[in-house]
Amino acid sequence: MFEPALDHEIAEFVECLIAAGVETFESCQGGDGHAYHEPTVRLHGGRYEGYRAAGIALNAGFKVKELRRVWPLIDGELTGPYWEITLISPAD
Repeated sequence: MFEPALDHEIAEFVECLIAAGVETFESCQGGDGHAYHEPTVRLHGGRYEGYRAAGIALNAGFKVKELRRVWPLIDGELTGPYWEITLISPAD
């Protein structure tokens, strides 16, 4: 379904959000050799979508660490905003 395949440790979380209608666009289980240090999912949506996604995650029993609204700089150009949800790492 996903190309490339979802990281094993974050797949259930991403699938939960998508099943609830959340538009995710990037995810990473985190750790050495990964794009993020901690399990992270990025998503699109308006000013309240991050809160909705965090509520879905918490109600489903996921251990949410942070919810962030970010405006990344790519090649010197401000982009976004996007939402990021991070989970408590299994190592924590």
